[in-house]
Amino acid sequence: MNILITGGLGYIGSHTVIECISNNHNVIIVDNLYNSSIEVLHRLNKFLNKDIKFYRTDMQNIVDFEKVFIENKIDAVIHFAGYKAVGESVKKPLKYYDNNIGITINLLKLMEKYNVKKIIFSSSATVYKESEILPLTENMPLGVTNPYGRSKLIIEDILQDIAHADNEFKVVILRYFNPIGAHPCGMFGEENNGIPNNLMPYIVKVAKGELEYLRVFGDDYNTKDGTGVRDYIHVVDLAAAHIKAIKAFDFESNVNIYNIGTGKGYSVLEIINNFEKATGIKIPYKVVERRGGDIGEYYADSQKAKKELNFETKYGILEMCTDAWNYEKGNN
Repeated sequence: MNILITGGLGYIGSHTVIECISNNHNVIIVDNLYNSSIEVLHRLNKFLNKDIKFYRTDMQNIVDFEKVFIENKIDAVIHFAGYKAVGESVKKPLKYYDNNIGITINLLKLMEKYNVKKIIFSSSATVYKESEILPLTENMPLGVTNPYGRSKLIIEDILQDIAHADNEFKVVILRYFNPIGAHPCGMFGEENNGIPNNLMPYIVKVAKGELEYLRVFGDDYNTKDGTGVRDYIHVVDLAAAHIKAIKAFDFESNVNIYNIGTGKGYSVLEIINNFEKATGIKIPYKVVERRGGDIGEYYADSQKAKKELNFETKYGILEMCTDAWNYEKGNN
């Protein structure tokens, strides 16, 4: 297949490019380099021994973006592009709605115009309503606590409305839990400009001495040790799920939704302990007030993805910590 990957130089996008090309798909990458680097493209080309077609394009500019569709025969889209920081979305909701929904509408207009009928959407576990019943299954009630999550949920609704109107339009929605780690080759991982928003990049910067300590956002949640509990999944496992998801285009239903996680929750303190175990480096931390938009605990029920897509994770928490540290050590 010729697969357009939006945000393909980002953290999850770049790993998915590797999986797609390794599985003999042809890839076209669109990225505006807002939260990524052209260096990732050079590394992808070197690692895969391939000259990947790349467009530095802001999807907000539909005229520029249309060139991608004019110049390429696209069979399917994997849509990653979008702003992703929960905390920032609470402070700047309009920025998130304007960008995340706006670029998706432009993408869908062009897909309609050029008769591209297949899309895998990078959604999020943040679309689920906070629940005392865990793990979360795909049919649990939806309800968001922050604009980032709401932008994802609105896009899910838009995609399902289009699929309802057009019986040929095939949508696969993947609700990610928390990707961490890096590619075992050491060339690809998570980059953050300034102070990281996510836990693992913050930990590795503390481990390197670039930040004095880790801020733990709240220790008074109703969880095993009071800190937030999340389902952390190795980014290579997450990327591999997109290859498995391609088969859902052939299913009878034209909307298929899957949780992509490990089914196990780890608290912030457990991640710190596992990182220390994996690397031998002590991580100092301070508990600070809760962060706006966060919830106490969620982790996935991944049985549907296992049953229908034959998707299973391969990597454990120690490998997630080791690979994240090896990437940071070697590249930053």
